[in-house]
Amino acid sequence: MSLPPDLEKARREIRQHALDYGLDFFEVLFEMLDYDKMNEVAAYGGYPTRYPHWRFGMEYERLSKSYAYGLHKIYEMVINNDPCYAYLLESNAYVDQKLVMAHVYGHSDFFKNNIWFSQTNRKMVDEMANHATRVRRLMEKYSVEAVEEFIDACLSIESLIDPHSVFIVRERAKTVPGENDDTPPTVRRLRSKDYMTDYINPPEFLEAQKRKIEEDRNRAKRFPEEPVRDVLRFLMDNAPIEPWQHEILGIIREEAYYFAPQAQTKIMNEGWATFWHSRIMTEKALTDSEVIDYADHHSGTVANHPGRLNPYKLGLELYKDIEERWNKGKFGKEYEECDDIRVLAGWDKGLGQGMSKLFEVRRVHNDVTFVDAFLTEEFAARHNLFTYKYERKANQYQIASREFRAIKQQLLFGLTNHGQPFIYVVDANHANRGELFLLHRHEGIDLRVDWAQDTLKNIQAIWGRPVHIQTEVDGKGKIYSFDGTDHSESDTAEVVEAGSPAD
Repeated sequence: MSLPPDLEKARREIRQHALDYGLDFFEVLFEMLDYDKMNEVAAYGGYPTRYPHWRFGMEYERLSKSYAYGLHKIYEMVINNDPCYAYLLESNAYVDQKLVMAHVYGHSDFFKNNIWFSQTNRKMVDEMANHATRVRRLMEKYSVEAVEEFIDACLSIESLIDPHSVFIVRERAKTVPGENDDTPPTVRRLRSKDYMTDYINPPEFLEAQKRKIEEDRNRAKRFPEEPVRDVLRFLMDNAPIEPWQHEILGIIREEAYYFAPQAQTKIMNEGWATFWHSRIMTEKALTDSEVIDYADHHSGTVANHPGRLNPYKLGLELYKDIEERWNKGKFGKEYEECDDIRVLAGWDKGLGQGMSKLFEVRRVHNDVTFVDAFLTEEFAARHNLFTYKYERKANQYQIASREFRAIKQQLLFGLTNHGQPFIYVVDANHANRGELFLLHRHEGIDLRVDWAQDTLKNIQAIWGRPVHIQTEVDGKGKIYSFDGTDHSESDTAEVVEAGSPAD
């Protein structure tokens, strides 16, 4: 559906304003949808041609009921593609449509230029349609029930990927074919006279080197040689599954990697789009009669909600703070070492570097590095940030701390790996019985035992042999297992360290 003439005129004007501000975006194709169609598209994650599955139907029911009861309203939807597709809700007021279009151009700029999206498929609309065709073909051949049941198992572990693997190579160099692995380890000695041997080649040094070589040889014999974070890829390569199941697992994995950058940059992406819709609307696109409606609806977008973080608000305020700091030169060694409150309050070097810094930040950061680098103690105090926890006696959430370190730590914990636990494959032949052993690298995020047990059950269905996971509970090592029939748990003396995965 093409846009009505008045909206098309507004779109062209807003697009030109965005270009004038320096935004660089994919071409955006807007489409008007009624609320029912909007909910349907949203249920499919923005891709109406996606493969069939019951979870999309459940999501549609949830969205429809939520809309009917006035609990939510989808104003816009935009997907990372070239060209970029965006959907406008037909019932939105004219000023809302203008706000949404300005917001969408901010998203499109972010999709195109942020490095964490650089490895995503820019033709994912077509790829999603291909996935749907392949899944329907498999359903016709192997039955809807069998395919959906396997998709269910795959979806339960879709977060067990390595988002950084698209940028780096983790595998070690393979052993040279024909290399004799049975040759005992030898340590290279330095040449010396007989009477100087113990001085030039100390026995304790030679023994330590021999142990190190032996450890490296044993590590090389392990399968996998190093802990593997991309569990989906490991299962694709090594699980005893049928070709059609391998195809399904590949589809789930490909889509998981496509959506991963959106989870990694939620605060930055929404904050960037909000920053630009605010700038474009207030400086260029608003008429006098639209100011009140715009202010009302924009304030709803950036409002704080009890019990949860608003990424629009936090992202917007951080971008505004960065722009002001780099315009005034409130950064660097001189500023950070100044301890005179009056000098700091009036600090303004007139550098005017705010906008260039914003575009740099948009290009290279994700949410974790964004918050870590630019959430300052002054920012936390100015915006009254705090941590909270649930108090059983009071039966409500209460402020736990206003200390900056605690605030930043809690934020970073929630953002690291999208708040999901770090899971690695460390042994695919555990106890020499072909059992799969996983490791939860504990970094402040506990495993939910009920979820872990359900996930182990699904992984076991794919692996075909017993599956175990080691984690940490109250500072003590714990192993949860599923053998295909029963769940079990056991204690272990080894505690999972937070630093790096165990060898």
